[in-house]
Amino acid sequence: MGRFRGLLPLSARRRAAAAVIAAASAFLLLPLPFAWLAWSTAGVRGTADEAPERPVALVLGAGLDDDGRPRTLLSRRLDLAAELYHSAKVEAVLVSGDNSRQGYNETDAMADYLAAVGVPPEKVAADYAGFSTWDSCARARRVFGVEAATVVTQDFHLPRAVGLCRAAGIDAVGVGDPSGDRKFTATVYGYVRELPAGYKAAAQAALRPDPVFPGPAETSVEEALAAPR
Repeated sequence: MGRFRGLLPLSARRRAAAAVIAAASAFLLLPLPFAWLAWSTAGVRGTADEAPERPVALVLGAGLDDDGRPRTLLSRRLDLAAELYHSAKVEAVLVSGDNSRQGYNETDAMADYLAAVGVPPEKVAADYAGFSTWDSCARARRVFGVEAATVVTQDFHLPRAVGLCRAAGIDAVGVGDPSGDRKFTATVYGYVRELPAGYKAAAQAALRPDPVFPGPAETSVEEALAAPR
């Protein structure tokens, strides 16, 4: 009997086995929402060269550096939006970012960047309450009246972004930046983060909650579309 004193009691062993099985199941199921989003949006995602024409490019925020300028991932999104504009794939750009705290204005920094790469300010509309991917998509449709758009973000984020915008009622296609050549660590982190984020996105797509700040209707996208090139 002495050789078996270290064994767990039967009930404890069952609980431990159940915990291991539950953990393994959760690990195996974790990629499912991301896989579903990737599969369901596969036909509407591609490069800037492949993108069909849409009235608006929707650029999702990705943070500013300490100097208040767009971080590398965000600047590359903005470069793609500028490319779409200059190639006449879109007629206006809606930048959607976070302006929730004093001294941090992601949206104006995005608009300034676009102006510096040749997109006329009058062709840019700004959403200052794009606090999340869902909020950006829902507000683009409900507040700004966007019915069709090209969503611009990184490749790792694109399935979720396009899926949520389509769930919000936008005829959305997506253009992605691979980013891996200059931002390998950020790209790996981005793909890892998308796995749990897929669960929240699936719930948002099904329930279609109000954005954090629903806000009154705005006409800035309509005005940007009407402005001459």
